[in-house]
Amino acid sequence: MKNTFLIFTSLFAFISCQTTITSDWNPYDESVEISDNKKHSIDRMQFKLIQSKHNNKNTWFKPFEQELKSFTEKDYTNLKELIIEKDIPTIQKFIISGRLTYEELTLFYLYRIKKIEFNKDQYLNSIISLNPDILNQAREKDNKKPKSIYSLYGIPILLKDNINYKGIPTTAGSVALMDNNADDAYVVKKLKADGAIILGKTNLSEWAYYFCNDCPLGYSAVGGQTLNPYGRKKFESGGSSSGSGVAISSNFSSVALGSETSGSILSPASLNSIVGLKPTIGLVSRTGIVPISSTLDTSGPMTKNVIDNIIVFNAIIGIDKEDSFSVNKDKIEIESIISSTLKNKRFGVFKNLLNEPLYAKAIEKIKKEGGLIFEFTPPEINYSGFREILDVDMKNDLPKYLNKYSKNSIKNIKEIIDFNLKDSLKRAPYGQGIFKSIVSNNTTDLEISEIKNRIKIEGKRYFDEAISKYDLDAILSINNYHASYAAGAYYPCLTIPMGYRENGLPSNLTFIGPSFSEGKLYQLGYAFEKETNYRIPPSN
Repeated sequence: MKNTFLIFTSLFAFISCQTTITSDWNPYDESVEISDNKKHSIDRMQFKLIQSKHNNKNTWFKPFEQELKSFTEKDYTNLKELIIEKDIPTIQKFIISGRLTYEELTLFYLYRIKKIEFNKDQYLNSIISLNPDILNQAREKDNKKPKSIYSLYGIPILLKDNINYKGIPTTAGSVALMDNNADDAYVVKKLKADGAIILGKTNLSEWAYYFCNDCPLGYSAVGGQTLNPYGRKKFESGGSSSGSGVAISSNFSSVALGSETSGSILSPASLNSIVGLKPTIGLVSRTGIVPISSTLDTSGPMTKNVIDNIIVFNAIIGIDKEDSFSVNKDKIEIESIISSTLKNKRFGVFKNLLNEPLYAKAIEKIKKEGGLIFEFTPPEINYSGFREILDVDMKNDLPKYLNKYSKNSIKNIKEIIDFNLKDSLKRAPYGQGIFKSIVSNNTTDLEISEIKNRIKIEGKRYFDEAISKYDLDAILSINNYHASYAAGAYYPCLTIPMGYRENGLPSNLTFIGPSFSEGKLYQLGYAFEKETNYRIPPSN
């Protein structure tokens, strides 16, 4: 009997090691889940839909069917230690030494995405589409080695699905753009020039969360409801770069691009315990990205650590003649970042946030490492009209994008509203309140010009009084708490994991500095990350 048991156990172990993922995704009845979530304490977490009604996940993997059949769970397990939570320099060292190939790296991510996103109890809806040519591109990269371990050469990267990539539709999460096959955005051209390969697109809050009023963060008609890996249907995923935050935190790729107008990188980075940079407007091109506001939009990197964030940032900055805000700045010298410390660095902290336990703990840690802390209360400012900027800009900027890139007949916001009304339960279940308000907005050019000037002056004043008074290196905030003020001021923000609340929800420390202070923010952020290492990957 004992021998029979051993034979059975060995046979089972052998079969388990050879197991491959072959099952298809079958939509299921989610009515019980939706009913349960009606009890959620946060109104916008009371979902109406979770699964996408428009996106067939099975089609994503058709181009890789044969490769995934021969990639086993044993292969996946063996590669885990080389890939999960590893930064780009470490992965590149494994590539150079021959322990890993770019094809294996890419296959690992494809397998992991299917393994989790096809599991009814684990899926996160973080992915909208995959690049059908990604394995061929990875094999091509294996013909050479990277010139530097700080290079994106051969590294699979995910794009928020409002960033154009030729070969995959750019939907902004809307059914209206499901056939929007546009040429590469300028940032994608920059990524390719650095050797990166595009793995696919991530889900987002539809139209970058400037579409419906009080709707769930991370919901789009195309991608469904993005779920937070630290608490599916329990915690918000952050928005609008929801899928990018969730996918990177879940190790679905090495790095991702998000976009931000006011908090859309900082929010999902914070709620998914990763690093996110909202750069100074003009450092990163917006050409080929579905817009909200040409005044305030930017793209930026979302990564698991600061070094990877710098690597992506260095790849995507540069002059774009088509972007009138574009400016040229030197790349960040990574060697200067690695040697940075917190000693004698001067930080402004908000007095009214000192009762937040994780914020207070982070400040104490900075003090312990020799940082100097200055408490302040920001001045009262006149920030009325911030939403007017978004309304007026989107009313003007979105049609420009649609007319330039989209080949379908829908060319403005009114036409999108009308299109969605033809099947509102599936196309716009939370309504189109913001889009409707944009259409009815009658702010004049003179009025909006005055608002933009005032918002920039007031946004700068909000931070500059303390920066000037205490000669600060940076101001410390929480998550995206002060994102709108930084947006108006054109000030960059770098957000770093600072721990987890008692209920398990991640929270970040956000470093804010004057325009073009990304180098200093990276120094401070890296030094904080090095001394704390607060990020813990989601366990389930």
